Amino acid sequence: MEYFELGDLKAKAPKLFGIPTGTKLDEMFYKVDIENGKFTKKPLGGIPYLSVINLTGVPDSGKSVLAEQFAVTQAGNGYRVLFVTVESPANFLYTALKQKSLALEIDFSKVEENVVVIDASQNEELRENPRALIDTMAYAIKEKKVTNVIIDSITGLYEHREMMARQIVRQFFNFLKKWKQTGLFVSQKRSSQSSDTAEAAGGLAVAHIVDGTIVLDKKLIDNRWDVSLYGLPVGSVLRTIRIDGCRLCGHDSRTWIFEITEAGTIKIVCPLSDYIKRVKPGEQ
Repeated sequence: MEYFELGDLKAKAPKLFGIPTGTKLDEMFYKVDIENGKFTKKPLGGIPYLSVINLTGVPDSGKSVLAEQFAVTQAGNGYRVLFVTVESPANFLYTALKQKSLALEIDFSKVEENVVVIDASQNEELRENPRALIDTMAYAIKEKKVTNVIIDSITGLYEHREMMARQIVRQFFNFLKKWKQTGLFVSQKRSSQSSDTAEAAGGLAVAHIVDGTIVLDKKLIDNRWDVSLYGLPVGSVLRTIRIDGCRLCGHDSRTWIFEITEAGTIKIVCPLSDYIKRVKPGEQ
């Protein structure tokens, strides 16, 4: 059959609820209900179930930190996470997840038990051959009963062939849909790309295919105007996060201020507009 009546899809339609990230993002995705004849927004409690979300940003903007926090949160809640590490060797991922567990006060033994790792960083065949990596992921998902997948970074799978970015991203997107996974793709930006957009290496290939994009950014305070506007001293770093879009549910589209705490976790503080209002003109 090449077409469906909409009603035929009811049984296959996924439920709309959130998969917690361990951050304020859990309150920033929402669904709309009707109560007493009025529309009301209700926080979803996480990124949408079975969504594939793109995390993009310049280097050191917090993408991997957010992905790792999501992994630890899900593993600590008893859900299996497949973490495909493309950039950093797996032993470094172990250390990072252990530190996140301590900071979030999550039992690390649960994280060790529930996080499954595929190390593509040191395996050229897995990095260069999407089919080989997909087959390995399918085996891990089936054997370990995985429900969440992180690829850090998806960019590393096409870094020398960006013309193929759309084709490669589509393969992994369709794979996660087929296997009913909630996923995060971490994307790297090129130096010529605007830091506050959904664009990443390969252009908008990732953003156009995935269900939603979260943009992380950082701004160096390096002039008097910035000092006056943000109330921060020269040399400080201001970090922002924004849900650029999500086709599965409503979301807060404002730019928010966030911090990477001393313990190495993401703490979303307040909307950028509210932050600026707190700063009095000339205050430093």
